[in-house]
Amino acid sequence: MRTPVSEDEKAGVETPRPASSETVKRLEEEGEIAADYLEELLDIADLDGDIDIDVDHGRAAVEIVSEDDGSRWLRRLVGEDGEVLDAVQELTRLAVQAKTGERSRLMLDIAGYRKDRKAELTKIAEAAITKARTSGGRVALEPMNPFERKVVHDVVAAAGLVSDSEGVEPNRHVVIRPA
Repeated sequence: MRTPVSEDEKAGVETPRPASSETVKRLEEEGEIAADYLEELLDIADLDGDIDIDVDHGRAAVEIVSEDDGSRWLRRLVGEDGEVLDAVQELTRLAVQAKTGERSRLMLDIAGYRKDRKAELTKIAEAAITKARTSGGRVALEPMNPFERKVVHDVVAAAGLVSDSEGVEPNRHVVIRPA
């Protein structure tokens, strides 16, 4: 029987664990399997792109990158607000799971979308932190997907404040408050 997976787990937002050399080897294998899958996808879509593989925070990290002009075409694989990227990531995780027999937590980035979004979210979180410190009260942010909420939670924790996710998908959002 299959265990239900929460939206946060699908996005891989659990706290990273220290990786052993055996774990790193397994994650590198996941990255290679994902890269093979994504290369086939790029061929089918007739898109040019290079695939970078890494292990980051206890998970396989795969990024599709391209020359300056090619990034414009790769953006089609990102979609509006990253929803196509999320779908491609989930399909890639399923392809890895089919080969390894284990659920993958790999993170996929395409044309730097997640990196850029992380920078935007950091600014949003910092502004909300300032507001929470000034007012001494709670500050609720707009609804976000699990990846985005994880970024905000990390920024808030680093600033010494407290944050919680409230609500139900797709309206789940972060609330920040002083410690």
